[in-house]
This record gives sequence, C-alpha cells and structure tokens, in this order.
Amino acid sequence: MGGHRLLAPLRRRAPASGGADAPPRDGERTPAGPPADALARTWAGLALLASALLAFAPPSFLAAASRALPGCLWKGLTGVPCPGCGSGRAALALASGQMAEAFRLNPLFAASLLVFVAAGLVAGALSLSGRPLREPRRLPRWLFLLLVLAVAANWGWLLSDGR
Repeated sequence: MGGHRLLAPLRRRAPASGGADAPPRDGERTPAGPPADALARTWAGLALLASALLAFAPPSFLAAASRALPGCLWKGLTGVPCPGCGSGRAALALASGQMAEAFRLNPLFAASLLVFVAAGLVAGALSLSGRPLREPRRLPRWLFLLLVLAVAANWGWLLSDGR
C-alpha cells in the first residue's frame, strides 16, 4: 500500500518483531492511519475557518480588501494576464455571495475554492465518523492532463475576456 512521501515519517510503523512500535524493514510499507485522519481534520478546519472568516466579514471590509489587492506583477510586466489573475478578487466575490462575479473573474479558481471547501467538509465528516481515509497519492496521468487542460482553458478565458 503506497503513500505520500511527505507523510511517510508520520505513519505508524510495525516493529521488526511484529509488534506495533517497531520501524518497518527496508522496502516495507505500512498502511495509512492517523496521518490521513489528521490531514482530513486539518483540511476541514481550514475550510471551516476560511469560510467563517469570510462569511462573517462586513461587506465594507470585503470591498476595501478588494480595492487593496495589488495588481498582477506578470500582467504589469508583460501586459498579458497570468493563469491566476483575478483569483484574489474572485475569492472576495465568493465571500460576499457574488457567485457570477467570482466565476467571471477567474472561473477555475472560483470552482477550485468551492471544491476545496466542500471536500474539506466531507473529509472532516468522514474522519470524525470513523470511516477510514486513504492518504493522498500521486495523481493519475489522465487527471494531471485534465488539470493542465483546465488551467489552459482558464487562461484562454482570461485572455479572451480582455484583462
């Protein structure tokens, strides 16, 4: 059972004698356990915290924050928007309930932020209910290519929108 390289030091390891506390033998992998649950709970906590902070922020704060956001350095140097242009303003638009504006500013970021919050809440609920969670793994090649295409399509949208 494989695992994410960054979480490898955090995994529970079985002892060489077969007990619960010994390190694995060379090349031996251990199943996911508490690190996946901790990751799910951390993810859920961040999603809830970010949602709560932005949901209860006064509209005047959100408007001031939107005006205070710096412009894109890449666009300032080249005149061409980067794939992330508008993401800060899209997050603030989502926080103030302006879904259409958020998707106009940066569709991929707006969708990704909504998915991040929803998936974090689901992961936290599953973890708290005692359901087993698997550690993050490498993306399958098809999913990686789909994400690259999504970023390219999003960048095309930003370019065609005349930013």
